[in-house]
Amino acid sequence: MKLVVYENDTWINFTPLTYTRPVFELKCGMYSIFERIQNNIKIKEIGLFVRDYLVDLVRTRYSYPVNDLSFLQDDLLIVDGRCLIDADFNFIQGKESAWFSDDELAYAFIKKENVLKHIEKGFESIVQFAKSLPSFKTKTKIMRYLWNLVHENAELLKKDFIMKEKKGIEGKFSSQAVIYGNDDIFVAEGAEVHPFVVIDTNSGPVFIDEGVKVFPFSRIEGPCYIGNNTQIMPGANIREGNTIGPVCRIGGEVEESIIHGYSNKYHDGFIGHAYVGEFVNLGAITTNSDLKNDYTTVSVYVNGKLVDTGDLKVGSFIGDHTKTSIGTFFNTGTSVGLMCNITAGGILPKFFPSFVWYVNNKFMKGFGLEMMIKTARAAMERRNRTLSRQEEDVIRKVYDLTSEMRKAYIAKTLRMKS
Repeated sequence: MKLVVYENDTWINFTPLTYTRPVFELKCGMYSIFERIQNNIKIKEIGLFVRDYLVDLVRTRYSYPVNDLSFLQDDLLIVDGRCLIDADFNFIQGKESAWFSDDELAYAFIKKENVLKHIEKGFESIVQFAKSLPSFKTKTKIMRYLWNLVHENAELLKKDFIMKEKKGIEGKFSSQAVIYGNDDIFVAEGAEVHPFVVIDTNSGPVFIDEGVKVFPFSRIEGPCYIGNNTQIMPGANIREGNTIGPVCRIGGEVEESIIHGYSNKYHDGFIGHAYVGEFVNLGAITTNSDLKNDYTTVSVYVNGKLVDTGDLKVGSFIGDHTKTSIGTFFNTGTSVGLMCNITAGGILPKFFPSFVWYVNNKFMKGFGLEMMIKTARAAMERRNRTLSRQEEDVIRKVYDLTSEMRKAYIAKTLRMKS
């Protein structure tokens, strides 16, 4: 039997973060969704199916077959890449069945003979066949939007800490630092917790991974995961429910947020109930609102359309390689695309298309795509990373995919100016 993890057309609901990665690379708790599937489904032979423009990039990241129909010639367990698979996962091996979360297929077991009947029509034909199988309800949760991941993050951090089965201090922990609460803390080898740091474990565990530096006068509240080689800057207030890193520099106040690797929030300012991509740089005092003054539910633009989240607390969603200036203040439920350059000024809009500059309250194209790629390359080299050909190809593809929306916003600005 083989395991297949796939994404479908719902990836668009997770933009801007999924413009540059498959949906199963999104994070929740200490792991990506894909890592969580691997950890809890013990099947060694794994195949991946992603949208076409990501295939070459994903092949550089994994040793598994990607979009390879020849891999499928066996009994299959297929799993939607939005599923938060946990230790309670189960299925009936040998009996063809489908498991649904609400009205959506979460996963299915399909015998080889039926796989072979549909394989010539492509993987989507196999998925459609799976939906016709005898069905069961599952408690497995399917994520539908980015804010779902933020909402689930704190509880998964608690579960992941238990599953890790690691406690104690293996790195350096100053005698003048304090653990306030129980002993649900792990400080990995090579990590350093400096004097006058408070680690608060009363509401959940704190996991500080290898190479992390936590500087003086900072406070970390559990549940929290600090990824490899991240720096928590002096005076930082890392509140509950955060997943950060690897290789981030984080200052100011952060609450219930997921921050992918190589992103910087070095200075003061508040980020809460947010999801931030890779190589994002938030200028000093950059802040997002995560609660409306009238305490009504927050709406977010998803692929240009306004969606009611049903939640009272929703922050910002920021795509890879975006940068903000000093004093940028994001409205509640703001979505910022890939490679944007946002400067402070007045009340900012709630939606920024990918690859725009926003200067003096106006959308503009800036210096163009080539300069944006040059800047991305420079930012990555500062962290000993290289922009690969496959990564650049994906950026160029997303630039084309988002061109009409971007042009519309820029044109609207020009009409207002005239």
